[in-house]
Amino acid sequence: MQRTFLAILALLMSGCAAIHEKTLDNGLRVIVKEDHRSPVMVSQIWYKVGSIDEPEGLTGISHALEHMMFKGTARLKPNEFSQLIAEQGGRENAFTSYDYTAYYQQLEKSRMSISFELEADRMQNLALSAEEFAKEIQVVMEERRLRTEDQPDAVLGEKFMSVTYEKHSYRNPIIGWMSDLERMKVEDLRRWYARYYAPNNATLVVVGDVKPSEIFALSEKYFGPVPRRAVSAPAIPPEPAQTQERRTRVAAPAELPHIILGYHVPVLTRDNEWEPYALAVAAGVLDGGNAARLSREVVRERRIAATVNVDYTPIARGANLFVLEGTPSQGRRIQELEQAFRAQIARLREELVSEQELRRIKAQVVAQDVYERDSMYYQAMQLGRLATIGLDLSLMEDYSKHLQNVTAEQVRAVVRKYLLDTNLTVSVLDPLPIKAGQKSVPSGGAHVH
Repeated sequence: MQRTFLAILALLMSGCAAIHEKTLDNGLRVIVKEDHRSPVMVSQIWYKVGSIDEPEGLTGISHALEHMMFKGTARLKPNEFSQLIAEQGGRENAFTSYDYTAYYQQLEKSRMSISFELEADRMQNLALSAEEFAKEIQVVMEERRLRTEDQPDAVLGEKFMSVTYEKHSYRNPIIGWMSDLERMKVEDLRRWYARYYAPNNATLVVVGDVKPSEIFALSEKYFGPVPRRAVSAPAIPPEPAQTQERRTRVAAPAELPHIILGYHVPVLTRDNEWEPYALAVAAGVLDGGNAARLSREVVRERRIAATVNVDYTPIARGANLFVLEGTPSQGRRIQELEQAFRAQIARLREELVSEQELRRIKAQVVAQDVYERDSMYYQAMQLGRLATIGLDLSLMEDYSKHLQNVTAEQVRAVVRKYLLDTNLTVSVLDPLPIKAGQKSVPSGGAHVH
């Protein structure tokens, strides 16, 4: 195992390439990473605005604006952006998160100027017509119905987040509450666009068969003329410390029950240099492949659960969650699964993880990093997230190294500090009978973050 780990680490280090960056006079940050394995490039533009920035009554506006970014500019017709990229043999899309909104294109390298020209255009010239908005907000509401309201586990996830967070904006769904979507006006989107879609609130990331000097020159040509604007970021309400266990239940038509357990935990900051890595290792102990404790003991040996999942993301703008969730096996009770989850946390709190387990988990993390870096898109994602969150770009190369330094004592220390009953929220899905002709959507999956 140790030889395998070192071999993977050597492969990882050999694939590292320098990261180049420049900030334009208007504040746009441009980041370039060369990858010359194939003649393509990925371009992503990241705006530091997401559902974390949304006030009560305007939830979902960042995601709604993402939809409208494809509905035309002063010189482009609705959906013409996508058509132009397709004509160049490229792919494009966008995504909204709690912490950011991003748009990307993947093109043959000689077509990179097309991407820059189109993105610079909609950074400053978005049409936002009332007619297009009236149609597109219906699409967003239907998306909410299909992905959330018709899926019992997604309904449970929303309830869980709204109970886990009392004040922080993470309590609201990225897609927004339906009542807010129904009241939303195109004037709201115009103000949101003017407030956040500025070059000094954006990061351009390019990964591929490119030269940094060429990218910087094209950035100056297309994005340089876009004027800087004042960006007024809101004060995000701090989440008060949780002092007692919280519980909530949701009843919905479903085949099986489902349960989510979540603890408030820290994320990576300049002042927190090891706790997030220890939490990531703890997540790997519980759910790091078929040899991990939950898969081996709770699913295969004791057959309490049909599915289990542990989720912890150390890169976020706000304090995050350490989440365990699962669906019990047929004939097993939800209480048994909750007890099994709690017993595994208690074991981490009381016992040191073995050196053999630590080596296995660290090797898996490094291997996953190597495989994921085979994707230019994933490399750009790493850089964009780090830049938008405000972390050092060197973490892209150093993340695995920091994980390697985690000790068993550190894993136990963070579990004892954060994975406590007084810091726990439990949400349970109680299945209701499925009526004749009613569609059943199975529970399960990492839906919270």
